Amino acid sequence: MKALSATLRLQFHRDFTLDDATALVDYFDQLGISHVYASPLLTARPGSMHGYDVIDPTHINPELGGEQALHRLVEALRAKGMGLILDIVSNHMAVGGSGNPWWLDVLEWGRRSPYAQFFDIQWNSPDPLLEGQLLIPFLGDDYGEALQQGLIPLRLDVDTGSLYAEHYEHRFPITPLSYGEILRGCEALKPLAQHFDALKTDPAPYQTARQLRADLAEQLKDPAIRQCLDDALTLYDSTTEQGFKRMHSLLERQNYRLASWRTAADDINWRRFFDINELGGLRVERPVVFEETHAKIFELVADGLVDGLRIDHIDGLANPRGYCRRLRRRVDRLNAARPAEAAEDHVPIYVEKILADGEKLQDDWGVDGTTGYEFMNQVSLLQHDPAGHAPLCELWRETSGRTDDFMEEVREARELVLTGTLAGDFETVAQALLQVARSDLMTRDITLGAIRRALLELIIHFPVYRTYITATGRREADEPFFQQALEGARTTLPEADWPLLEHLERWLGGEDLRSVPRGAARKARRYACTRFQQLTSPAAAKAVEDTSCYRSAVLLSRNDVGFDPQHFSGTVEAFHQACLARQQHFPRNLLTTATHDHKRGEDTRTRIAVISERASWFAEKVGQWRDQAAAWRKELDDGLAPSPADEMMLFQTLLGSWEPALHPDDAEGMEVYCKRILQWQEKAVREAKLRSTWGAPNEAYESACREYTQALLVDESGAALRRDIAAAAAELAPTGTLNSLTQTLLRMTTPGVPDLYQGADYWDFSLVDPDNRRPVDFDARRASFTLDADPAELLAHWRDARIKQWLIARTLKARKADPDLFTKGNYLPLKVSGAQADRLVAFAREWEGRWVVVLAARLAFPLLEGADQPRIEPDRWGDTCVELPEALDGVSLRRLFAQTAVTPTRVSLGVAQALDSLPVAILQTTASI
Repeated sequence: MKALSATLRLQFHRDFTLDDATALVDYFDQLGISHVYASPLLTARPGSMHGYDVIDPTHINPELGGEQALHRLVEALRAKGMGLILDIVSNHMAVGGSGNPWWLDVLEWGRRSPYAQFFDIQWNSPDPLLEGQLLIPFLGDDYGEALQQGLIPLRLDVDTGSLYAEHYEHRFPITPLSYGEILRGCEALKPLAQHFDALKTDPAPYQTARQLRADLAEQLKDPAIRQCLDDALTLYDSTTEQGFKRMHSLLERQNYRLASWRTAADDINWRRFFDINELGGLRVERPVVFEETHAKIFELVADGLVDGLRIDHIDGLANPRGYCRRLRRRVDRLNAARPAEAAEDHVPIYVEKILADGEKLQDDWGVDGTTGYEFMNQVSLLQHDPAGHAPLCELWRETSGRTDDFMEEVREARELVLTGTLAGDFETVAQALLQVARSDLMTRDITLGAIRRALLELIIHFPVYRTYITATGRREADEPFFQQALEGARTTLPEADWPLLEHLERWLGGEDLRSVPRGAARKARRYACTRFQQLTSPAAAKAVEDTSCYRSAVLLSRNDVGFDPQHFSGTVEAFHQACLARQQHFPRNLLTTATHDHKRGEDTRTRIAVISERASWFAEKVGQWRDQAAAWRKELDDGLAPSPADEMMLFQTLLGSWEPALHPDDAEGMEVYCKRILQWQEKAVREAKLRSTWGAPNEAYESACREYTQALLVDESGAALRRDIAAAAAELAPTGTLNSLTQTLLRMTTPGVPDLYQGADYWDFSLVDPDNRRPVDFDARRASFTLDADPAELLAHWRDARIKQWLIARTLKARKADPDLFTKGNYLPLKVSGAQADRLVAFAREWEGRWVVVLAARLAFPLLEGADQPRIEPDRWGDTCVELPEALDGVSLRRLFAQTAVTPTRVSLGVAQALDSLPVAILQTTASI
């Protein structure tokens, strides 16, 4: 059995393959990793850099090395007693392009396709132009314009005998029922054309068409027939008047309607992943879809190649609980029959789930926990000084002219996305609720307009990503969140619409579904509930993560995926309570502080957090820097460029991400850094959707922002200012580094399983993707690795990151030596007293008489002021001490990060003694007591 003690997340793509990972297994083992945690490995769209755009779930991606490379990796892992956890995508597949055979089959055959039930398609659209068709919004221009310009030509695949329309990389199959009219343009193919015509009355056209296309491919081996058909295709040249009419007529009779990408927001009639047209939602709740999309995954589990699963975007599914429970049953059965050498007591399953304030993961899903976003938030709260909140809010309001109420930004952003990029999805829910209303004589007079108004305000005020409605209605745990949304809606809806909110409360899970008459009424109610829940989740994600986090910047270290920015800071007591709850309910929950989705790297965040301790200093700096940069700002028709808000976000970003080794006068280094910042800036400006967007970039504004940033970072005119910013970053760096060491230690010692993101064994000053997915220099990490380094020497050279790597390796080695202590062990918050009690978090872990005591500094700027390294002089702790459990009275405690031991007196441990060399410590008993 491979004991799960620590995971390492790797992002696989064509430039980092399974064989590349195999070569690093020795290093991962030395670091203390028990399981590699892989990004999706199934066949994705060619060139995919993340693997979430799967086009073939039945094979391992050949760009990653294919199944043989996976076997080589697993063999290397097994040799070290390590395992593999696999990220899987159950919610969606990549669509569009020409690579997904299931999607292409649906386009070709419509409802007749066996894969029509795989995708979440609304075949019965209220739009008469879409009845029985899919809207395919992949055209770069309006349909008529694209057709007239010849951008949707008719093509022939000679090898398969297939006809299709093409638009750049997109392939749109022509249904075989239309082949007859095309083939009649070639005299030699008229007999075959008649057979294709007969498909319209064939009881099994799907099967017959395969043979007919094979016949066509065979005849096309004759060069004369091939030329004849090529000539026939010219009749569909849409750049000519007759060809335009003919091609349009042909396309109108397909199972899809081609349209501009701009139509997707309003008219889409199939579920996407968020608002991404190239990712189509799957109906994995259907047994056949569950089996077909998971067949390869189940094979990998059964064969002992995969030892755990991570489920992407669980809230996108129609029934997350049902899915997880079904998956758990199947995985447990497969695990019981695994080969002896791959036997596991338990195969963990994790879900990517963002928990809002006060929300808890359901404990009846059969999963081992989340991927750890909530832990990242809890540690972040612990490292923000509440005293900085009010002055930083004031600075933000006065500088940006925007509100400091994050939830006000969220509500505004929700309305924007629900009436914009998600308007089509919103309309689907509104139409579904209209059918619910019409199914009851007492509510049939409720209008669609009234439903839209009430539904919009309800979702705008929704405090969680989604609820979980079952046949018996909403869960009791979800009720407070729904009531909060109702109360919020009443504050913004006219009083005349309040009665409709009462109906929505009942229709959307407030009533036992079994009390609704069987048949159409119950079906309509169930469908409305499902689509409502599948809308609130992307609405929250798009409004919070992808909009508000780029509009509000009271302090950017509080804006990240899974964070709740309306809460600025948290207490040690709240952190302890969260750890105790996790130990009780999900002791194997993943603990992460960096992910492939984070907005800022874990060490970027910890340094920005120091600003909460230096609010006045920062306010003064912002004023000075804005004055110095005034000449670079431009006055555009729509305001200053960059805006004061974007300018302030830039300053915070620079302070957080400025790497210790980067000198402001290093021209080459600054060029590289500038490119990274410009990439972040473009995304930040477009995601905010205030002055520019992805769909309609404001080139004038973006150009002005680029020029400003380039002047600051690389031009001679910005030399003085960038030196000042670099100096300010260096001033924050020692405390930020201390925060990083604390964050790292807490991730590895609190209840749960620590997850290390690729490359974060060194300092992680990354920004949002794709910056956080840059290549990792593993050679440098292997070269610097040692367990026996002198901590004093590491601290003296803390800028090279070896101190972080060493801390991780030393702690994970202890975890690997005694996994039960850290995974099952009791968690005991320890009381701290004395002059600096608020600047320490302390707890103990105990299992069967074995103990560790963990100490970590926080809010430490006053203790480090003037220091050039993240070490607190012992005398600055004063009389601060930790009260230990009576069981440790007089027991010698070995220091994991030093060569000495300490012995508490009268169960009191002096912090000055325990933290005399490092700002964090692990003290452990040498034997059970």
